Amino acid sequence: MKFLKIAVFFIGLTTFGQSKVGAVDIDYILSKMPEMTTVQTQLETYGKQLDIDLNKKVDEYKKLAEAYKAGEATFTPEVKKTKQTELLTLEADIQKFQQNGAKLMEIKQQEYLQPLYKKIGEALDKVAKAQNYTQVMQTSTDMVYLDPNYDLTLPIITELGITITAEEGK
Repeated sequence: MKFLKIAVFFIGLTTFGQSKVGAVDIDYILSKMPEMTTVQTQLETYGKQLDIDLNKKVDEYKKLAEAYKAGEATFTPEVKKTKQTELLTLEADIQKFQQNGAKLMEIKQQEYLQPLYKKIGEALDKVAKAQNYTQVMQTSTDMVYLDPNYDLTLPIITELGITITAEEGK
């Protein structure tokens, strides 16, 4: 039994010793891609359209509220209740639109970034295979140290055909 444990331990070490692990900073690569200016412009345009749509709803609400205040004294109880319901419905619609706005922006951002992530993934695949990496992790704020020899960020940027200056380098 003891022999079996030792054998498994050495097999594990051998397997681990044959793997080559690298890391990549995807956010940095995205920030250097020329396509990001187009993505930012598209997101700003989409955000402005959402703002326009929201402002239309708010303006409509203000008009209804002013009309209600102006004619409240002359309304019958049924008309008053109908107008109040319209106001409450529109107010709820505005709140829902505001809540969904952030989600809509996030969905649109993912839609615009998907082709860029695909490009990065393809370049990562080429670089990792060319340099015999078996695993590649994404860098994060939790990563305390990374040997620059195992950082694939700059080789991927080069594979994508992006030129960066020495000051821009990581």
